[in-house]
Amino acid sequence: MPAWLTVVGMGDDGFAGLGKAARRALIDASVIYGGERHLSMLPACLNAVREPWPQPFDIAPVLARRNTPVCVLASGDPMFYGVGATLARQVPADELRVLPAPSSVSLAAARLGWALQDVPTVSLVGRPLAALQTHLHEDARVFVLSADGTTPAAVAAWLGERGFGATRMIVMEHLGSEAERAIDARAHEWSIGETAALNLIALECRRAAPDAPRLPLTPGLPDNAFRHDGQLTKRDVRALTLGRLAPAPGELLWDVGAGCGSIGIEWMRSHASCRAIAIEANGERQGFIEHNRDALGVPGLQLIAGKAPAALQDLPAPDAIFIGGGVTVEGVLDTCWRALKSGGRLVANAVTLEGEAALIAWRAQHGGTLTRIALAEAQPLGGFETWRSGLPVTLLDTRKP
Repeated sequence: MPAWLTVVGMGDDGFAGLGKAARRALIDASVIYGGERHLSMLPACLNAVREPWPQPFDIAPVLARRNTPVCVLASGDPMFYGVGATLARQVPADELRVLPAPSSVSLAAARLGWALQDVPTVSLVGRPLAALQTHLHEDARVFVLSADGTTPAAVAAWLGERGFGATRMIVMEHLGSEAERAIDARAHEWSIGETAALNLIALECRRAAPDAPRLPLTPGLPDNAFRHDGQLTKRDVRALTLGRLAPAPGELLWDVGAGCGSIGIEWMRSHASCRAIAIEANGERQGFIEHNRDALGVPGLQLIAGKAPAALQDLPAPDAIFIGGGVTVEGVLDTCWRALKSGGRLVANAVTLEGEAALIAWRAQHGGTLTRIALAEAQPLGGFETWRSGLPVTLLDTRKP
């Protein structure tokens, strides 16, 4: 059927900056939805009814007008962190037309001479500052979509707390309009409490402190990167375990008996679209997980407070499961195996004889591989050094047919 819904991307230059097709769509529309700012930019001569978005935001009023000519106004490119993407999930492609304008990020890249494909974008609209963490690296460039005029000051303070106070911040207000302005300063020198609400931040990351923690995206972060009580899959074993779990973009992990959340956190750090659910019964360790997920840049890690297997009911089916604690608890392995998607990976670690026996028995029924991991570190012995061995870890790695 012909497209009844047109999403028009509008810059800060308003109606005057729209192309012919976008103007025609607005002239022909029976109703126009948008934010108060966008609606106020329309000329009085348009005959369409103007409807501001309901609060809280809801696209149901738009969907209810199917088969009538409707326009929706959005900022810049509606498919880039915009309402166009939301509508496209609900409206068939042949019923939807999107007419984008340059996004604020495109305009910022043009002003700065930055290659757009080389610079990641992080949205802080409805998201915590922790979403920036995985992008903090020396010489990295990042675009940040601000929630409001207080975001630049919050970002500056947050960067300073993490040893990146020397980062250059270019805050661009009202991109594409006559009121466009850029404010250029180092994060540790930022003194403006509130900028224009419509702003974008461009970051050129610099370490202020040589001892600022270095957090690579490869598996095996230092143990001291996590807050924990000793219930932690240690660095080298963690790297081996994540290698067996083999995270891929978009996949979901269950981290059962999550401890401080290290496996689920590093799974999510491997790719922005990876998801994880941490299941942990201990209240203190739940607090560790909440701290660590923000400190290490994966605030989307879901925490389930409870004990497996009961806490596993009604969770979405995972692509991979790690069992770091509880392999001897009746029903944990069976429940995880039933929930795992076909072709999914189940990896479990054990350090006790009883845990190892449970994994051996499981392997006899379901197959897979068993690996013994024994590591030693050089430590002082009087005036000399010797090898101190850690507890050996038995690792089960199996795939579901």
